[in-house]
Amino acid sequence: MEIRADAETSSFSSLFAAVAYGFASMAMVFINKAVLMQYAYSMTLLTLQQLATSLLIHVGRRAGFTKARGLEMTTAKRLLPLSIFYNANVAFALASLKGVNIPMYIAIKRLTPLAVLIAGYFSGKGRPTSQVALSVILIGAGVLIAALGDFSFDLFGYGMAFVSVFFQTMYLVLVERSGAEDGLSSLEIMFYNSFLSLPFLMFLIIATGEFPKSLSLLFAQSYSFSFLMVLILSLVMGIVLNFTMFLCTIVNSALTTTIVGVLKGVVSTTLGFFLLGGVQVHALNVTGLVINTAGGVWYSFAKYQQKRSKSTKLVPDEEAHRK
Repeated sequence: MEIRADAETSSFSSLFAAVAYGFASMAMVFINKAVLMQYAYSMTLLTLQQLATSLLIHVGRRAGFTKARGLEMTTAKRLLPLSIFYNANVAFALASLKGVNIPMYIAIKRLTPLAVLIAGYFSGKGRPTSQVALSVILIGAGVLIAALGDFSFDLFGYGMAFVSVFFQTMYLVLVERSGAEDGLSSLEIMFYNSFLSLPFLMFLIIATGEFPKSLSLLFAQSYSFSFLMVLILSLVMGIVLNFTMFLCTIVNSALTTTIVGVLKGVVSTTLGFFLLGGVQVHALNVTGLVINTAGGVWYSFAKYQQKRSKSTKLVPDEEAHRK
């Protein structure tokens, strides 16, 4: 009975982590787009999000609201690559959102599973099944067709999105490994990630010339109530997204996190045609997005079947071992 209760609790935790990440990820795309339409300094926005995250966790730990351990230099050194890949991923993603519409942005980000599979293959996880391979090809074909029909095509924005896919892949794999090997909670990894990113981000906003212009504009825009509310919401959701992403990757896996991202993209793509100014509709663009979405759903279904078949095989093996 205890084993069954533990299994049910584990299943609920896995489901909660996946659903929470899906909602947070979907909301964050639209919130960041809304902020960047009024405030173009994406690196400064990311710095504010990371600063808010590290301060909140630090104050929460000091006040006794969380049992997260304090900063340890040995752990910080191990997690430094994770922080670099994370911030590179978000920085390039934010930069791409300034020039790419939301449906196309989501379509390009759906290429992450392809990158995860390639990384898995070279790290010794073996070749994917035929269904997984075909679904990934369909996702890639959809992106190509949709791009040909994109009236608002922005080469710089597309380039930033593709680079973001690469860094997101490396980041997800590193999160999974660091959470399992170092025994850190999602909150602790989140604190290390935000804290370690601050010197790197401060250097970037100065080197790129964002500072002090970004600070002057921030003070000027703060008189707008609507902008202030969207900015605060962006900072809060940045914390929520970070936490749910780490939690989903640790409780489930890097692959599950990418699958959830693909599925939430179906809803986000549809909403993206109508919200925040909408998109100029072209038959080729819509066709490509439909193919891309279908490939994403097929991929998720294929991975679910693959995981289910592995679980089914493990049960008889465990029973035979008990006998």
